[in-house]
Formats: sequence, structure tokens, C-alpha cells
Amino acid sequence: QLDREDHYIVNDVDLSTSFLRAAVQFLSINWRMLGRPTIIIIFQHFHLENDRIPQSVLSTIRKLKGGYINGTRVVLGRLDEFISTSCITSLSFLGNAEEGDPDGLSSSVTEYLEKELKKCFARTVIDPSRSIVRRRTSISKNRKAAIAGLIKRTRSIQVDQYDPGEHNSTSCSTYTLLFFVSLLICMHNLCSELMKLRSDYTDKLQSVFLQVVDDSLPGSQRGSVSMQSCHSSPSEDLNPPSPVFADYDDDASAWSQRVSELKLRTKTDLHLNDDELLTMFKETESLDEQGDILHFLAYNKGLTWETNLNPPHQLTVKDLLKELYEKACQRKKWALVRHIAGILGKRVEDLAKSVTDLLVRQKQVTVGMPPMSEHTITRPLPSKEIRIIINKAHGGDQSTAMLTQELLVYLAMFIRTEPQLFMEMLRLRVGLIIQVMASELGRALKCDGDEASEHLLNLSPYEMKTLLHHILSGKEFAVKGARTGHVSLASEKVSRKSNLDTFVGKDSNVSDDVVDSERQGQWLRRRRLDGALNRVPRGFYPKIWSVLEKCQGISIEGRVLLQQLTREMTPGELKFALHVEQVLNSIPQPEYRQLIVEALMVLTLIVKKTSVSSLGGIINIEHLVHTAHKLFLEDQKKQNGDATLCCAVSTEEKVMTCGGTANICQHFYDSAPSGCYGTMTYLIRAVSHTMDLPKHEVECAVS
Repeated sequence: QLDREDHYIVNDVDLSTSFLRAAVQFLSINWRMLGRPTIIIIFQHFHLENDRIPQSVLSTIRKLKGGYINGTRVVLGRLDEFISTSCITSLSFLGNAEEGDPDGLSSSVTEYLEKELKKCFARTVIDPSRSIVRRRTSISKNRKAAIAGLIKRTRSIQVDQYDPGEHNSTSCSTYTLLFFVSLLICMHNLCSELMKLRSDYTDKLQSVFLQVVDDSLPGSQRGSVSMQSCHSSPSEDLNPPSPVFADYDDDASAWSQRVSELKLRTKTDLHLNDDELLTMFKETESLDEQGDILHFLAYNKGLTWETNLNPPHQLTVKDLLKELYEKACQRKKWALVRHIAGILGKRVEDLAKSVTDLLVRQKQVTVGMPPMSEHTITRPLPSKEIRIIINKAHGGDQSTAMLTQELLVYLAMFIRTEPQLFMEMLRLRVGLIIQVMASELGRALKCDGDEASEHLLNLSPYEMKTLLHHILSGKEFAVKGARTGHVSLASEKVSRKSNLDTFVGKDSNVSDDVVDSERQGQWLRRRRLDGALNRVPRGFYPKIWSVLEKCQGISIEGRVLLQQLTREMTPGELKFALHVEQVLNSIPQPEYRQLIVEALMVLTLIVKKTSVSSLGGIINIEHLVHTAHKLFLEDQKKQNGDATLCCAVSTEEKVMTCGGTANICQHFYDSAPSGCYGTMTYLIRAVSHTMDLPKHEVECAVS
């Protein structure tokens, strides 16, 4: 039984029933103790939906009554019926044996229980007679609009908005132009404010420094330390400007807090005093508007700031956030729930255990958005340290930070119950997975990146887990409907054997036009998913070791894998695989990463299938991919293919007009690996054109 006060996922009944099924399956595989495991199910009033038992609970109870759930034999009954056959464990460590009272609780346990019990009575709620009264609106609409959507503007999820067949080159170019114009305007305004702030802060430091100069030597040393503290350091970065870690005692922290305030005010152009903000809070009935106001107060006033909204009781910003958190949980506004949970510093149950479950199965974990904000977790850490790393990676984006914790729990659950989903995956990049999840929702809902991010964060915990499972297992999904806080998913499983196998099957009852429209974009999405999951073909790393034996090195994104590695490491050594993985992770675009992997696989086939004794010097893999892309565009011109509508128009065009990443046409990304016009065919031709290989050693035809 999880405490609903600790984390919001307990408020999702569908997820609770899913946890129950996963727990039963896990116990059926791993239970080795005497007696039978007993699971206690506690059903409370907050589990009801409109005073009715949810359908997921009813279906679970029916399965339990039937005697089977997830293929496991179960018995449903009262607790007293299972005592004789259950596994009985003595909790002797809770007793106060040190003081001669083994039957009583120790003082530390008693103190903890009393503290937990007081939580139910320590909460202060606004007087209903005061909160119901609505004043006449005294704040202009423009000033209200300044704070509206403040939480959404802290989001850091970047979504690739392009989807083949949905946008033409003109709209994409127009979007890019508008983006850069708006970016330049924002940068100009921000730089002006930063220069002003820097001038004010420099004057303050100079006055402090002049005062310190006249002091003794120890004082001067303290002054120099104070001057140096204004610069960021790795240790200070672990505590980003967030109300959760708001403990500003030195000038460096004051600087961070001031920059945080500037960031908010630059984004909102907010000119409201405290009384006006509190008046807006009392007047509005929208939970989103209340969240925006409390978000601003939390970051600029702190969680302990007293609002004087309910005299004589002292209501702090933290108290108001807790009340809003409960309301958002009741109304299933999951995006708001996740953000407030991040501000309040809530943590997912067993976060440290979840990360450890991934690490002990030789999976490295990275958090943060690629490519600049990723942080790698390589060893088990306490929950507090993991939360600090996640907050550092995501800055002030509390919504995505909480979503990262949530996904780590789901990944650990899947790796315990379905380890086959993680085959040929060495590193789990949670930030990139979040981006791909948002991109997939945007594709299904046909919306832009901001809307896709909002829909993603509004998914219930159970729907979030389901979407993650679809991506891991290679399932295609369709969105049946979307509303605020809810997106229904319908899935159809497809083959996940390899990104080089056949991906789409044709039904005799489906017309050719429908099949062609469905196929468009599928290979691009497949490469994006595999790239985001760092999935590679079976036996990939030992094969790369064999390629390194035949050449002096492999160059990827300016990083070189030298032949010396083959003398230091064995083909199956994990250290070698991690070394190759690290080089591949320097590529920020997942679909481009998969083309690099395909090019490497071509080299492994040459080493395996031919008698080539040497592949020469250092092989530039990017050059192979771009040569293959050039050959693809030439064939598109000859055959009047789809790429003639965008990138194959002019050979002098250096930027892909279709918006393809790494100067690669979207149609090349969306090509199947096999076939006369497949990517593998062009990669083999590129190897033949660029590498000095013996004649008749490489066959360019791919069946």
C-alpha cells in the first residue's frame, strides 16, 4: 500500500491495478520462501470515480475470483483465511530490545510513526466562507494574461514537428524563419536585461571588494573566496534555483535566485505586486491559473512565504500548493499534478531501488535532454542524490523532472517482468525517450510540439506506462481521442525483430492507397524509436571489434575508435561496448544515429562475407552516409522520385528543404533498408565508391 501523500501515481486506479498484476507476475517467477506470498489490497474512497467503482478494478476482481491473473494461479479471500498458509516473518528489529522491552517499539520507530500520523491533522485549509467570495475583477486582462501559461513556458521538451506527408517544404521553411526571428528578439531582450543585471551586481561586488581590501589578510582571502563564489561550480550546480532547494545563504545563491526571477519576469513581462497576485489567486476558479500564480510565488518568495489569506491561521505558499495538488489529483489534471509534485519535492516510491534494478542488469541510465543536458548514472545512489541529479539536468522544468522519475519506475518494472524488451540496449536515455514519446503523440494527434508536450504531460500514470511499453515493444498505436488530462491509446503489435526486417504487412482487404499512406513515415519513426532507445542489431559490438581489426580506426562525429582498442579489450567485453556506445551517443539525432549504425553494419558484412585483409586507414562513417545520400538523390532525379519535390531539386542546395536532420533528406530516412532503393543498397555503393577495396569483392545488389 503506497501513501497517496508521497506521490501522485497512487491516485491513478488503473496504474494501481497494473502494479498488482506486475507484482503477482514477479512473485510467481521469483518467490522462493516457505509459505505462500500474501498481497493485501486496500480500497479507499479516493479510488472511486463519481462514487462508482472503476471498471479496471471490477475487471481485476473478476480475474482474481476466476483464479488466474497474468497466467498466475491466485486465490481471493479474507486475510484471516490465509494466515495458516502464509509466509510469517518476525519484525524483531522494530522492538526495543536494547532497553529491555522487546515487545515494545523503539523510540526511533515511535517517533517516526507519530510524525506520520500528525501529517493527517497538520494540514490547514482555507476557510470556505472566505474562498467562495469572489471580488469584482480589479486587474486588467492584459496583466492577467502576463501570468497565464507560466508553467507551460518552463517546459524543456523539444519535439521534432516534422512528419512526412503532413507538411510541405514551404511551411517548414516559414516555420524555421519565424522561429529564428522570434529567437533573435527574445535573445535581444534577455541580453539587455542580463547586461543591466550584470552591471548592478558588478557594482555591488566592487564595493564589497574595496571594503575587503582594507581588511587583514584572512579577510582578503574571504573576499577572494566571495568573488570566486559568483562563478558556478559543479557542486553548486547540484542545487539549481528551485523552491525545493531554496536555501540562499551566500552571494552566489543570491545571484542564482536573481537570475531565476529575471528568467520568469522576462518570459511573462509581469508587473504585479504581491497583493495583486493574491487577489488574482482568490478571484480565479481555474486550477491552471492558480498553479501559475503559486509557481511564481514559490520561485520568487519561497515555499515558506506567508500569504495572510486565512487569518488568524498562517497559510504559506507550500500550504496552498498542497491544497491545489489534492484538487488537481481529484480532477485528474496530471500535467499540473506533476509540476506541483516537483515543486513540493515529492519523490517516486523506491526511486533508488528502480535505478539499481536497471544498473544491476548492466544498463546505464542518463537523464536530461540531449545533447547538452544529459547526466549519466553509472552506480547505485540514494534517492536524494538521484533527485538532485534529475533537477540539475532539467533546470527549472519541474514537470519533466517528475516525469523522469516516473519513467524510471516504469522502466525498472518492465526490466523485472519483461527483460526481453531491453535486449541489445546498453544505455537508457530517459530524456530522449521523453522526446520520442511526445513526438509520437504529436504524430498521432497531428499537432505541433507544444501541444504534443502538453498532451504527454496530461497522460495519466497508467497511460504513460502504456505508451512507454508500446515504444519499447515496437507496437504501433493510434490515439482514439484526446482531452485535457486524458489520451486513449489503441495499439497493434508489429514485428520488432530488427530494423532491417520487413516492417509493414499488407492486408488483402486494404486498398493500395491506404497501405501507401500508412507506410509513409513508418521507417523514419522506426529509426527514431530505435535511435532513442539506443537499440542495435544482435551481436553488434563484437562485429565492430572485428572491423577495427581490419582498419586503423573508425571516425564518428569527430571521435575516433582506434585499432588499439582491439589489443586492450576483448570482443565481448562490456567496457568495449560502452566505449562504442559513448561515441555513438555523440550523435544527438536518433534517426541519423541509426543510419550510422546501418553503415557500420555494412562494414561488418564486408569483413564477414569477403576476404578483405585490410580496410585501410581511419574510416569516416559520416562520409559514407552522406555519399550514400548523394547517390540516393541522384537516383531520385533519374526516376523522378518523391525527393524531387524537396532536396533533389538542386545539387547546390546545402540545407535540406524538407527539414531533414544532419543534411539528410527525410525521404532517405523513410526508405526501407532492403530493396533496390533501400538505404543498405546505397550504403554498399558508397563503400564501393569511397573505399579502396579489391574489385569484385563487394556485391552491390541487395535482395
